Amino acid sequence: MTLALLPSATDSLNLDPWVWWVTIGVAAAVLAFDVVLIARNPHRPSNRETGLALGGYIGAAILFGLGMWYFAGAQLAGEFYAGWLTEYSLSVDNLFIFILIMAKFAVPEKLQQFALMVGIVIAIILRGLFIWLGAAAIEQFSWVFYIFGAFLIYTAVKLVREGQSDDDEYEENRFMKFVEARFPATKDYDGTKLFTLQNGKRLATPLFFVIIALGTTDLLFALDSIPAIYGLTREPYIVLTANLFALMGLRQLYFLIGGLLKRLVYLSIGLAVLLAFIGVKLLLHALHENELPFINGGENVPVPEIPIWMSLVAIVLILGTTTVLSLMKTRRDERDALDV
Repeated sequence: MTLALLPSATDSLNLDPWVWWVTIGVAAAVLAFDVVLIARNPHRPSNRETGLALGGYIGAAILFGLGMWYFAGAQLAGEFYAGWLTEYSLSVDNLFIFILIMAKFAVPEKLQQFALMVGIVIAIILRGLFIWLGAAAIEQFSWVFYIFGAFLIYTAVKLVREGQSDDDEYEENRFMKFVEARFPATKDYDGTKLFTLQNGKRLATPLFFVIIALGTTDLLFALDSIPAIYGLTREPYIVLTANLFALMGLRQLYFLIGGLLKRLVYLSIGLAVLLAFIGVKLLLHALHENELPFINGGENVPVPEIPIWMSLVAIVLILGTTTVLSLMKTRRDERDALDV
């Protein structure tokens, strides 16, 4: 018996253009409001402020999924929730690099929130391009699922081999080195300004490079996350909204669980299991929709596929188990250290 991984034709979304524009418009308005508000009053947010904002974003995502359930059915709602949780969990891994970037550029605490906000806006724009390219590739070439699946499994194996990084420094990539060589800069911050005037010359402030580093670093993580979510849904609208909700709450998560991140010692292993699981799903789907002539003569391979409810359960179990085991180990290590 074949199980459905992706929505059937009757479950697919047939959205009018105005739905896309309203969604993008609301997201742009919320992001613009945040950027302007933070720019006027740069500060390190309190735990209460962060918790309320994060709760608001999570609550909005849950309500959005319930609305999708009501208007589009349980299948697509399940795809949204699975995609949102996956994108959120993969985005948590970004926070390790964000912390290193902040330390590398010695960003004052009161400016970190603004830097994260603008960096996330850049990341959303770049991910939007990736989502569009992914949708176009899937529409034209069904065999792209083989590539996505193999890449996710490769990434999972790489994560297991490398494990959690213990590096305490951020290594700049070639693009960042090019940007720094291209723009004359000052070593001094000037509030939330990206450029400042010194001796009649316009110079880039360190905040400019921080924002570029944050945005482009997230793009590298999107190489994993975009194929992963296309393993859960083929609906570009769900891919977009899941990424929006995941990234829009990332800033608050940075301040709220910054100290907790070091306790998630098994995060890399958990993410590796998650990526491998989705990679296998993608390969099964690719075989089921096979059109490559050198595989089964170009005919579909009768393999079972994994339903979205099973994917959602697996994601929750993987992330929950990773968190619990990580906290148990760190507590045990702390007790052992006190006993020495």
